[in-house]
Amino acid sequence: MTQSVVVQVGQCGNQIGCCFWDLALREHAAVNQKGIYDEAISSFFRNVDTRVVGDGGNISKGKICSLKARAVLIDMEEGVVNEILQGPLRDVFDSKQLITDISGSGNNWAVGHKVFGRLYQEQILEKLRKSAEHCDCLQCFFIIHSMGGGTGSGLGTFLLKVLEDEFPEVYRFVTSIYPSGEDDVITSPYNSILAMKELNEHADCVLPIDNQSLFDIISKIDLMVNSGKLSTTIKPKSLVTSSAGALKKQHQKPFDAMNNIVANLLLNLTSSARFEGSLNMDLNEISMNLVPFPQLHYLVSSLTPLYTLADVNIPTRRLDQMFSDAFSKDHQLIRADPKHSLYLACALMVRGNVQVSDLRRNIERLKPSLQFISWNQEGWKTSLCSVPPVGHSHSLLALANNTCVKPTFMELRERFMRLYKKKAHLHHYLQIEGMEESCFMEAVSSLSALIEEYNQLDATRSMPVEDLPRLSVAV
Repeated sequence: MTQSVVVQVGQCGNQIGCCFWDLALREHAAVNQKGIYDEAISSFFRNVDTRVVGDGGNISKGKICSLKARAVLIDMEEGVVNEILQGPLRDVFDSKQLITDISGSGNNWAVGHKVFGRLYQEQILEKLRKSAEHCDCLQCFFIIHSMGGGTGSGLGTFLLKVLEDEFPEVYRFVTSIYPSGEDDVITSPYNSILAMKELNEHADCVLPIDNQSLFDIISKIDLMVNSGKLSTTIKPKSLVTSSAGALKKQHQKPFDAMNNIVANLLLNLTSSARFEGSLNMDLNEISMNLVPFPQLHYLVSSLTPLYTLADVNIPTRRLDQMFSDAFSKDHQLIRADPKHSLYLACALMVRGNVQVSDLRRNIERLKPSLQFISWNQEGWKTSLCSVPPVGHSHSLLALANNTCVKPTFMELRERFMRLYKKKAHLHHYLQIEGMEESCFMEAVSSLSALIEEYNQLDATRSMPVEDLPRLSVAV
């Protein structure tokens, strides 16, 4: 069994990471009721005898003593990490695997990347090496960060280059939270464009997630509950309820519920690597099958059923409806409509009591409404994990390499150019050692080249699909 290490960077990355570890513990507790340290748990957790000083306390099998997350926590403001260390998950994290500062990156990519990158490079390397030493077979680094701030965008992408140099054979999966148009960080377009260049060059797979899409999803859930279309019975300790049991008001963004969706995405992404199933999909198979060209490694994700993520007691969605929902724009985690764009490839990761025949039937049913690129008409990758999410009968994560991601990048470039044409706020970046105006031009050129690649693919949509002859085998 392989292991993965989660590197959570910045405020957003650490908040999502905290939610992920909480849900992962609940999931494994539901499945592993005997308290035995098995391969499924070892994929994300070490088993440690806390009575032993140093690294000699690792236990490879037997009863669970104390679980420690395979995680590195990095933030240049210590507030969120301190909250985690004072919260219910404080014992899950190894205090030696934390890196914090006090001053923060001031919403400036250059400070995170150039200043803190240089300052903390050796410490970061030390923590990463230590995490790798604790693994029998390290397969993947999951990086969780946001694109709009300074630490997540700057230090988060600096980390990618470090990982590529130090662990070139280990996959780098990045979950990147993109800012909405109403973001309160004025410099977020600069930070996002500068970070995009690093993602283009150093990531194996990127799962772009739009803050606005997450907010829209949570708002729809809230609206449906209030309208009576869903059951008004809320599960205890729901992420959309207050401690008093009443629905949260929407005057503030429900970040806990938004983080919960991203955490569930990561749980479903890794489910096949952690649990048994009739069709397993390793993480390296995602990259191999879904990324036909190095730069085009941005995968659009959708989760179904989404409403159950809100902990609302509602009837289970019919299986076929779940597959249909995965391709609707309302279930995408970025603002996109994949059905009206071009697919390069698509992965369906199903959990629960679902048969291979159900999977094949739904693919055949949906294929006529989806447009795949001419040279990859059968570009499907599937997995079936027998263990469903806690409290649900089944779920589906769809990952699509699809040109529908292009408008998100075009909007980002447009917001960048509005600021850059006026040279607004540029001096904050240029006063950092190693930052020059050419860095901005190289970054926007990199993004424009990526957009042009998607344009060229979209231009092939009107081309007829070649019906290639089958190979005849003489008997």
